[in-house]
Amino acid sequence: MKYKVALLLIAFPLFFNAQSFRNYSNEFLNIGVDAAALGMSKAVVATTNNVNAIYWNPAGLVGIEDYQGSLMHASYFAGIANYNHAAFAMPIDKNSALGISIIRFGVDDILNTTQLIDSQGNIDFNRISLFSAADYAFNFAYARNLIFKDVKFGVNAKIVRRIIGDFAASWGFGFDAGLQFERNEWKFGLMARDITTTYNSWAINEEEFNKIKDAIPGQNQELPETTEITKPKIQLGVAKDFRIGRFFNLQTEVDLNVRFEQTNDIFSSKVGSIDPAIGFQLDYDQLVYVRLGVGNFQYITEFDNGKSLSTQPNFGVGFNYRGVQVDYALTNIGSVGNALFSNIFSITFDYSFFR
Repeated sequence: MKYKVALLLIAFPLFFNAQSFRNYSNEFLNIGVDAAALGMSKAVVATTNNVNAIYWNPAGLVGIEDYQGSLMHASYFAGIANYNHAAFAMPIDKNSALGISIIRFGVDDILNTTQLIDSQGNIDFNRISLFSAADYAFNFAYARNLIFKDVKFGVNAKIVRRIIGDFAASWGFGFDAGLQFERNEWKFGLMARDITTTYNSWAINEEEFNKIKDAIPGQNQELPETTEITKPKIQLGVAKDFRIGRFFNLQTEVDLNVRFEQTNDIFSSKVGSIDPAIGFQLDYDQLVYVRLGVGNFQYITEFDNGKSLSTQPNFGVGFNYRGVQVDYALTNIGSVGNALFSNIFSITFDYSFFR
């Protein structure tokens, strides 16, 4: 309960000081999906080729041959915040495919104590209520082979719905686009997120806002901005597979995550910043998988104003048998807080094995 109260105290000041242009709006969409990809530190933009390509690079949907489905669950902040994902994809013909997915990231049962003290100054615990702060994303993807050999293109239209109890809610809309190219056993990928910028339009419940305004005199006296704009981001990837003996395969990929702003990334300037990620996947005859990854290279400013470099290692395992793949990843999906790691589970179904 104390974590939920803390999250509430953090969330409201951030929300009520929102600006029209947000460097970090819709950040829940940067967490990622699929334990297999997260175990490789998200370095999959060049190799993703199943239903989860809806998120990572819709161009990879061309690689599916039949109906596919995927489910994922992750939690952090001691299980208070939950992240869930479900997706479905199908081929249209040999050269194109469709996909749809939904993401929910939310904190439920948050204490609303704005009415804890009545008009007479008495504390009345019966006036406490509960609410949820939840973010939803609905993704619709289309992919096809281009006329050029080994070039795939995909686009993803997303609708974003964000709800903070009865206080405020928003609708957002944006586009992602991706490319994949393969030549001489090398794979290349490009994923551009929010290419047209993603707009979120907020509707504020003034009656509920006034309760918050009255609860803390002198604070939150003005209505927040009602429009947020998410800036574009780019992810570039290059990958190569290696055959090791008769049964083992090693997949390697290096990605560059580019933001057009100055951050604490390992490479940063006023023009933009680059955060590299490296992923490895070793499989035994495409039945058992072991994954390693490292990413989120960040410079941290110490108390003495010195700089130290931090990284985020990830680990994962998977098992694939007769069209059912179960994956697990040990990683910190939020990259914040005292809990260093989060447990992530996902399952992918390929209907072609059941025919």
